[in-house]
Amino acid sequence: LSNDLLREQGEEGQFQLAHFHPDYRFDGLAETDAANYTNRSPYPMLHILREESLEQALEKTRSPEEIPLRNIEHARSLRTETFKRQLKEILKNHN
Repeated sequence: LSNDLLREQGEEGQFQLAHFHPDYRFDGLAETDAANYTNRSPYPMLHILREESLEQALEKTRSPEEIPLRNIEHARSLRTETFKRQLKEILKNHN
């Protein structure tokens, strides 16, 4: 829906949207897989990113196509319990 709105407003190619949600789950992964935390946040969140800024950052990044895999590997090395503890602490301090 949000990507459709970008297209309708003629902003496709100018902006990119990144979605985060407390219950995010990759297709095919167990709910408890730490990889899911790469797209989780304490509250539903939408990041609006400028394509130009992304391109500049990616030009300076080694193997940018591997970023998602590196993030998943790192999340798994930290383990699900770490993320649960951090989210619990964040929510406790903001409610």
